[in-house]
Amino acid sequence: MRNPLSEKITGIKPSGIRKFFDIVTEMNDPEVISLGVGEPDFDTPWHIREEGIFALEQGRTFYTSNSGLMELRTEISKYLKRTCGVSYDAAKEVILTVGGSEAIDIALRAMLDPGDEVLIPQPSYVSYEPCTILADGVPVIINLKEENEFRLTAEEVLEAVTDKTKILILPFPNNPTGSVLRREDLEAIAKVCIEKDIFVLSDEIYSALTYGDAKHVTIASIPGMKERTILINGFSKAYAMTGWRLGYCMADAKLMDRIQVFHQYCVTSVPSFVQRACVTALETDTSD
Repeated sequence: MRNPLSEKITGIKPSGIRKFFDIVTEMNDPEVISLGVGEPDFDTPWHIREEGIFALEQGRTFYTSNSGLMELRTEISKYLKRTCGVSYDAAKEVILTVGGSEAIDIALRAMLDPGDEVLIPQPSYVSYEPCTILADGVPVIINLKEENEFRLTAEEVLEAVTDKTKILILPFPNNPTGSVLRREDLEAIAKVCIEKDIFVLSDEIYSALTYGDAKHVTIASIPGMKERTILINGFSKAYAMTGWRLGYCMADAKLMDRIQVFHQYCVTSVPSFVQRACVTALETDTSD
């Protein structure tokens, strides 16, 4: 019998972090603290959980638009404008996804042709490299340096660029190092991206967990970068909603139109009652 598996999936190893997480969850020991996955140390705030429960009691259990509830997309747009200074059209430039992970996957699959190279700074989230391979792209690893506080530099990007480079993944604030890129870092990287005609997939899922004097800045706010940036974020970290699985993807309308096609056929839409809970999360958020 022929091999039922594709060569691509056969060559990809299972996530070691998830294996570790499964072992810890089965130990049932209150003294064991898992540092394997990105989980906040608090529960989903009660008023958000209460809205999710109320939505279920009201029977809000049916499909929504593929892109998600307009009310939630509007709240997301307002939140990004308030906190990051970038404007997105809720009707055409925002879709809701099954966590940030789905957004990463569908964005790469919508953008990559076989052989296109993707620059991936590491250490970083485990999904970037396998998702690139599954989208027929070629991962190009940039090893971040401790001497730079694990911040990516424009010089490192420029050194890794070839004529096949299409996307730079920008995983900041970074998991697992905690490094944050300053505006001057992003401006220098943006200059390289514009000169070399590179798109940026900016995974900002940890943006709300930026502490001290550091302030989160999105590269999409740098002049000339919004149209070449796919901004990914979600509710998992900011509101301790990892198990609710709701993220969002934001991009220029023409690009989003094609990303939406992958989302339609793979997922259809995210759960309606979860979307209602996330509306409440943003309506009560006082971040600026």
